[in-house]
Amino acid sequence: MNYNKKTVKDVEVTGKKVLLRCDFNVPMAKDGSGVITDDKRIRAALPTLQYLLEQGAAVIACSHMGKPKGEVKPELSLKPVAVRLSELLGREVMMANDVVGEDAMAKAAALQPGQVLLLENTRFEKGETKNDPALAKALASMAQLYVSDAFGAVHRAHASTAGVADYLPAVSGFLIQKELEVIGGALANPKRPLVAILGGSKVSSKIGVINNLLEIADTIIIGGGMAYTFSAAQGGKIGNSLCEADWQDYANEMVAKAAQKGVKLLLPVDTVCGDKFAADANTMTVNAGEIPDGWEGLDIGPKTVELYCNAVKDAGTVIWNGPMGVFEFPAFAKGTEAVAQALSQTDAITIIGGGDSAAAVQQLGYADKMTHISTGGGASLEFMEGKELPGVACLLDK
Repeated sequence: MNYNKKTVKDVEVTGKKVLLRCDFNVPMAKDGSGVITDDKRIRAALPTLQYLLEQGAAVIACSHMGKPKGEVKPELSLKPVAVRLSELLGREVMMANDVVGEDAMAKAAALQPGQVLLLENTRFEKGETKNDPALAKALASMAQLYVSDAFGAVHRAHASTAGVADYLPAVSGFLIQKELEVIGGALANPKRPLVAILGGSKVSSKIGVINNLLEIADTIIIGGGMAYTFSAAQGGKIGNSLCEADWQDYANEMVAKAAQKGVKLLLPVDTVCGDKFAADANTMTVNAGEIPDGWEGLDIGPKTVELYCNAVKDAGTVIWNGPMGVFEFPAFAKGTEAVAQALSQTDAITIIGGGDSAAAVQQLGYADKMTHISTGGGASLEFMEGKELPGVACLLDK
């Protein structure tokens, strides 16, 4: 895939109506009060939005929230986002009551340069997730230019992420530009050695990533629940630990492929176990592959921590996706904490691939020490797999 895409700076935006796809899929309070519990994604849209407004564009912003599945669900309305966005921008953000209905069309038609309109949740429309051409055409009819800045949604071929580019010239905003430059650069031309740290629970969800990284990485580090599938595949005892039995042959193939390609594949040498999956579990540390019956591996052990932290010390680039253990439980967070700390102290380019690893880095206070924290978990994973991202492929090449 070509990562060299035109951005808002490569096109004339003054006096134009711009359809801006943002990622306003923010977490909301569970009590239905309409309180946004984390506005990080709204703040992430500000640089592109402010640039467009300063250049005299009229901005029609759109986004999805949650999974309403084509039905209007008031609890998934973007109205609270419009309120927060108004506060952050210091100017009124008008809200449409629909996506491509009479209200949205009338407000978009009347919109003046320097004004912002937010459309209602795009997934209130049945055609959004089906990439329905009629919906894409209706969205496109409101504007003269499409700007994509929702990296968290570019792996989906939806009407508002890809379909509209069939009817409008399409360029990236600053958020997507940075993701493409940093992650794309690390994959295409990394500063070496390139170390990839992969955690999380399932081997199956990281297969494509491991396979692709075996072609480009110098070292691959495996942690989290998926390490036990590797351990079981090599004949280890894993007690009640997470294991995908169907993927054991695959795990062995990866080990063989790494050896054949001269890629260092590091697996845990010891494990912190619990006698149950709970914060108050009894714990003990054992060698990898020696977990007793009735116990389960929930974090990497101290020898593994040392091994993994040493592996990133002299790295040129580190990509990290997925925690090393059940970091939500303090007793099993030490592995993830140690890796985050090691990354904060290295001179390497450090890229955190969204999702749980991004949450862990933020929670532990190391976010400002990382080169780049991706805004899209699923999107950054598919990016690292080398898959084409429909919401990026549709943008104009430089």
